[in-house]
Amino acid sequence: MPDTHGPFRNERFRLEIDGIDMAGFSSATIPENSTSEIEYREGNDPPTVRKLSSLNEYGNLSLESGTTDASYELYEWRQLVEQGQLDEARRTIAVVLLNQEGDAGARWEFRRAWPQEYSAPDLDATGNEVAIESLEIVHEGMERIEL
Repeated sequence: MPDTHGPFRNERFRLEIDGIDMAGFSSATIPENSTSEIEYREGNDPPTVRKLSSLNEYGNLSLESGTTDASYELYEWRQLVEQGQLDEARRTIAVVLLNQEGDAGARWEFRRAWPQEYSAPDLDATGNEVAIESLEIVHEGMERIEL
């Protein structure tokens, strides 16, 4: 019986956009998040600055997948942004890490996400690699969800 309490492996995950499972991805880079600091000192304070929190900052979610007929849907999503329909393009995205049995484990949710950049695959008639498309997704916040 496999150990379900050990660390998750990084090769089994799925992507949900607005609660719908999307095509398989070969790579998902979960972004960092941080809070900027502000140094502050009042005139009557001791000669040490205070560290106050400022804005929360979130990196981009990076996705890569093999090019398929189904991946056209992701390109159409990017087209909404290019056409100035940003409100319509915003989605809730989740990257779900799966355990060895294929059940949902760790989950990261991204709010008000939209594709900032789409990269088509590099093509080479002398190679035999899979054609890979990539999306760079910006968002307005992420949360790790315990299942």
